Amino acid sequence: MQTIEAELATIVAFNEGPTCDADGNLFFTETRTHKIMKLTPDGVLSVFRENSNAANGLVFDSEFRLIACEGNQANPRVTRTNMKSGRIEVLASREMGLTLTAPNDVTFDSKGRLYFTDLPGGTVHRIDPDTPQGHRVTRILAAPDIQRPNGIVISPDDKILYLVEANQSANGARMLRAYDLKPDGTVANMRVYVNFYPGRSSDGIAIDSEGNVYAAAGLNAPRGTSETLDTKPGIHVFNPQGQRINYVFINEDTVTNVCFGGPDLKTVYVTAGKSVFRFRVSVAGTRR
Repeated sequence: MQTIEAELATIVAFNEGPTCDADGNLFFTETRTHKIMKLTPDGVLSVFRENSNAANGLVFDSEFRLIACEGNQANPRVTRTNMKSGRIEVLASREMGLTLTAPNDVTFDSKGRLYFTDLPGGTVHRIDPDTPQGHRVTRILAAPDIQRPNGIVISPDDKILYLVEANQSANGARMLRAYDLKPDGTVANMRVYVNFYPGRSSDGIAIDSEGNVYAAAGLNAPRGTSETLDTKPGIHVFNPQGQRINYVFINEDTVTNVCFGGPDLKTVYVTAGKSVFRFRVSVAGTRR
């Protein structure tokens, strides 16, 4: 197991949802003041968007349009921003007849389909690519089969969907679930990939080009929930078989999310509390 130390990249307030564009700029959400922030490769920090509608998880799709899970419970939605024109499209909302509470995290597959979680609503949805009739949104998972879905990512070969369960309640599911992802975008054959219980589960997850899952998990100190300190705080790396192959300690609460960036996708960015950390790895990541 390689020893890796994370360096501090910037300090803001309470950060979430990191994703990188083609130029290596890091975008992430500041959840207390409802902003989307931008950090350039040379360390210049700016506000990309004020009034983010409580945006949480972000991802750039294959065309480098910014997908945002907006968790304002008065207007929960998933949006897509054209970075050239600035145009914002609504991809999923209550106005489309959907039961949404607070979209949390999002990923995509090679067919251009988006998959997002609604943590308090206990659901996972798929957004199919654009059609002349508009965007089709389908719920693919719901209670009682899942409890509090958080991070989500799809393997590079489109065969596995990984889903975080982050239920802080006593006896709540705190694990990474794995599902077979079928060609039609539905899932089957759930199995427990990693179990964090009784410690704090993962929040966000990312995946590298070899199918290793990077999970932002653990606590440095109790936070008044049933979660214990059994899960060490930081980035836990698991191979496709669910075996831990690396770990990077993050000395800040709460470790929230993780993504790959840099020209070679070998820089890992971590949002944690008021800080953003980064470290280098030998295996290139994916943008999912």
